[in-house]
Amino acid sequence: MADVRYKFGFDQDRCIDCGGCEIACKRENDVPPGVFRRKVVTLNEGEPNEAYVSLACMHCTDAPCIPACPVDALSQRDDGIVLVDKDKCIGCGYCLWACPFGAPQFPKSGKFGSKGPMDKCDYCVDRIDEGKRPACEQCPTEALLAGDASEISRKIRERIGTEMDGGYVSP
Repeated sequence: MADVRYKFGFDQDRCIDCGGCEIACKRENDVPPGVFRRKVVTLNEGEPNEAYVSLACMHCTDAPCIPACPVDALSQRDDGIVLVDKDKCIGCGYCLWACPFGAPQFPKSGKFGSKGPMDKCDYCVDRIDEGKRPACEQCPTEALLAGDASEISRKIRERIGTEMDGGYVSP
């Protein structure tokens, strides 16, 4: 059996900006106020082509945040999940500069403007290790997909095929 590589997939055409993924993530992970491990953003707000995107750490295969960290606070498991060691993190923000998704978050701590250790999506690693799915995947429209990269690719190919056959049929 091939090794599992956990990834997220997102179908922008299905997202209705309900915030279910954000709420599930915050509730599951006790995320502090002002920090979003997953956030739905609006593109072209108020325009006819308004759209929504659910953003979080994508657990990149060659995660650019890892080599950007000067204290080796970031690591990647064999299954692709990128983790931060908050005891090592110095809050420098280099990982944020390197991340194409803006995933790293820095809760304020101490004096005005000072940063605490970085926080980001950890793919609900505790749930994964228990054989469960990430909490954010509770998307009512199935816009957000989570799982092995090959599983997500298969689901997307099935969706494209059913849409090309005329009309939408839930795969």
